[in-house]
Order: sequence, then C-alpha cells, then structure tokens
Amino acid sequence: MATLDHIEFAVRDSSVSLDFYKVALRPLGMTVVVALGPTEARTGSRYGLGTDDYPRLWIHDGKEGGVGMHVAFSAVKRAQVDAFWTAAVAAGGVDNGSPGVRARYHDQYYAAYVLDPDGNNIEVVCQMPA
Repeated sequence: MATLDHIEFAVRDSSVSLDFYKVALRPLGMTVVVALGPTEARTGSRYGLGTDDYPRLWIHDGKEGGVGMHVAFSAVKRAQVDAFWTAAVAAGGVDNGSPGVRARYHDQYYAAYVLDPDGNNIEVVCQMPA
C-alpha cells in the first residue's frame, strides 16, 4: 500500500497561513520543521510542518491559494480531533463541521473540518474506537 509522503500547496500569504497551521496542527504534534525565505526558495517563502523533524505539509507563497482543496490528517485519539477543531477555529479558521462521528463513512469515523485562510477544507480524523 502506498503512503502519502507529503503535500504542498500555494497560499495567498504564507505568513498568515503559517500562523494558522502552527496553532491548528499543534494538537497532532506538528511544528515548523523547515522555513525558507523568499531568496532561498523559487516559490517565495516556503514552510514545512511535520513531526519527528520531517515535513509532511508544505505551504508556499503563490498568486492564488489552493481554494477548494481537501486535506485530511490522521489522529490516533478523538481528543486530538477535538483539540484541532478548537485550536483551528481560535486561530481564525472557519468551522466547516464540528467534531463528531460521520456514520456515512463508518461508525468509527470521528472527524472535524475547518476552512483555512485560503478556504481549503482541512480535516482531522480518528478512525479508532472511542
């Protein structure tokens, strides 16, 4: 089975998005692992967030953000889903689905959704029993 190694997308303002993602993804243990300034990257400022010193999410400056994109992060505990949603909304994200079971997927699909500063749908899901 293939595993997603990392994802990268453009945002309108990388510093605004970085502030959002640093807070929103903290409950998953994700922090800024790499920070490149506009003279170091061909795409303007570029940031990699991840765990264990490996960036899994990259954002960079762009003319337009990746509006409409859906990115889902895995959580091992439902409490992380709750903490993500609370942190992301407090950081300026827009509620797009509060934490809860999404039985249409399966009985253990516990997720929350928040729109980031560019309108991307960011999800954190725990598929483990309560």
